[in-house]
Formats: sequence, C-alpha cells, structure tokens
Amino acid sequence: MTKIDFYILPSPSPDARLDFACKLTEKAWRLGHRVYLQCADDAQREALDARLWSFKGESFVPHSLVEDADDAPIVLGLNDQSGEHSDLLVNLGLSIPTDFARFARVTEIVVEDPAIRQAARESFRLYREKGYPLQDHRLTRL
Repeated sequence: MTKIDFYILPSPSPDARLDFACKLTEKAWRLGHRVYLQCADDAQREALDARLWSFKGESFVPHSLVEDADDAPIVLGLNDQSGEHSDLLVNLGLSIPTDFARFARVTEIVVEDPAIRQAARESFRLYREKGYPLQDHRLTRL
C-alpha cells in the first residue's frame, strides 16, 4: 500500500516548497529511486526545472520534462503524466493525483500559505478516509 508523507515547512513562501522538493528529490535519486514531480502548472514546472539545475552548486540532479524523456530518473509533469515512474511521487499540486496509488510513496510538501495548507488538510483527510498510512514530518528549520 502507498505510504503518504506530509512535510510541514516553517515558511509562508510557496518557493520554499520548490527548494525542499529539490533537496528531497536529490536524496531519493541518490538512494536509487525514480521520482515523479507533479507540478500545479507550467509556471511552477519551469521554476522547478530551473531550480533542479542550480539549487546546489556542487550537485547535478538528472531530470527531464515527462514529455521529453519519461525514462529519465526524475521527471516533471502536469496532470498525472507520470510515465513509467512508480517509486516516489512528489505532489506540488493542490489536489491528489488520480494515479497516486501506483506509487510506493507519495510526498506532500506544505507551507504556511493558506491555500496550500487548506489543500493539504483536504488531502490528508481523503488519504486517511481511504486507509493509507500517513506520516507527518514537522520541520523546524529549512
């Protein structure tokens, strides 16, 4: 059964979600996992794409847009375009992707922005109602 992790960040900035997504993605990739990053829209996906190239000067995180190469170890997509990935789904959208259950793990990244917190609460409730194992991680610093 898919395991769901909520990371609660001590920041009101939606950009903090992208920064944390980069760190989490790099860690998962180094552990040998394939990662699908579900973005809310084109602007967020472009921002995340740029961050994955530059968030850490000494690291390289190989990634691609899902329509360009869905066989890359890390892909960025929209609207449930996860390709062949099934290890880790990092959901940066405001709703639960329809195909989330085919992933071993799902990560939801939450900041203190009211719209993002409300969406996370609704997602948490829906996951819980469906019986998925939930874990929350309250970070005290980034």
